[in-house]
Parts: sequence; C-alpha cells; structure tokens
Amino acid sequence: MVRLKNQPKLRTNLDTDFLKLIAVLSMTVDHVGAVFFPEYPVFRWIGRMAFPLFCYCMTVGLLYTHDIRRYLTRLGVFALLSQPFWILAFNADDFLGNLLNFNIFFTLFVSLLAMWGFKEHNWPLFLGCVLLLAFVNFDYSVTGVMLMLIFYLCRQKPALGALLYALSYLPALWGGSPEDPLACHLGPLWIGFEFFALLALPLIFFRTRTGLRIPKWFFYGYYPAHLLVIFLVRTLLHI
Repeated sequence: MVRLKNQPKLRTNLDTDFLKLIAVLSMTVDHVGAVFFPEYPVFRWIGRMAFPLFCYCMTVGLLYTHDIRRYLTRLGVFALLSQPFWILAFNADDFLGNLLNFNIFFTLFVSLLAMWGFKEHNWPLFLGCVLLLAFVNFDYSVTGVMLMLIFYLCRQKPALGALLYALSYLPALWGGSPEDPLACHLGPLWIGFEFFALLALPLIFFRTRTGLRIPKWFFYGYYPAHLLVIFLVRTLLHI
C-alpha cells in the first residue's frame, strides 16, 4: 500500500509541547514530594506520569526529527550537565558515591539510542543499549525501551498501544505491600505506586489540540535548573 504524502507518522497525540509541560510539572511534584514531603505519597503518585510522557515524546522525536544525531547529542550533553545538580538535589552528602547513579536524562538518552538502533535494524546497537540499561545503575532500567517499543510499534494502532501500555502496569495493582510507604492501600489491595503511570494513558493515546508552543530549550534547561533550586532550598532549610 502506498503511504499518502500527508498521512501522519503516528495516530496518537502529537501535542508534544503540552505533554512535555505536563511531564515537567508531574516530575516537579514528584521531586518536591520526595525531598520535602516524603510522608505524603500522593506527590510520588502524581510523579509517575512524567517518565512515560517523556518516553512518548522521545518516540515522537525519533519519528519526526530531521537530525537524530543532533537530537541525541543535545540529550547527552544535558544529561552530563544535569548529573551534578541531580546528585546535589538528592544525595549531596555522598557526591562522589553517586557519580555513577545516573539521572533520568541518561536513561532517556540510552533508551532513544536503542530505539534508533531498532528503527534502523542496527541490532548490535539496540541490544548493547538494552544490556547497558539492564546492568548499569540507570533510573527505570529498561522500562524506557519497553515503553518506547509500545509507542513505536503501535503508532498507527492507538487502541492496541493503550491496551499494551495498561497491561504493562497492571501487575502494580497487586504489587504493593504494607511495608512500602509509597503503596496505595485500597480495600484488600496494596497498590504499587507505579500503577499511577496509567494517569498518562489518556494523554498519550487520545489527541489534544492545545496549540501550545514552548521553546525546546526550556525543557532541556528546566531539568538542571529545578534540581539546583531543590538543592538550594534544602540547604537553606537544613534538610
């Protein structure tokens, strides 16, 4: 079948600036809760939306960018720049010991690199990145690649993509425990906090048309900037 010239490369949500804004707000709530309000897990539940939204936006970028190498370079540079701020925000008391505990930008970078390998049928690159994510201390491990594969392979079948996405988080419905301070207690269930990633499902698989346009550098710069603010506030409050 011949692809129509104006046929979209995917049939899920293309309102990516809106999705990125929701992702950074969700991430900020998550980080503020983790540092300043650890006794209130609702902050962390809201924060579960951020990573799937970032992964989805990376997948859209893979399909639409004119220069994947430049895209990856930007992501890698900001991962490196953000690492000291990430350590200061969350582990300032052991800076050197956390140098190899990589921030989420590194996870997104390696996951996108893996997906580029998958898209181009470069299997050594794909498998190498997956193994790197699995065996080195990356936040979220291989979850990013798993999500990006769902978004990529189901880009023309949003209903199937939504089903697979939901199924991937279904085990969290019974995956919590009374000992987990982040679990949600609902009747007989102790729900793992990962379950709340399902909050992102309608945003990804149903189209919005906000018309929002935000300079791309805002999203890159926001990550280290908000980590620096968290560190400074922690320092002022002696937390």
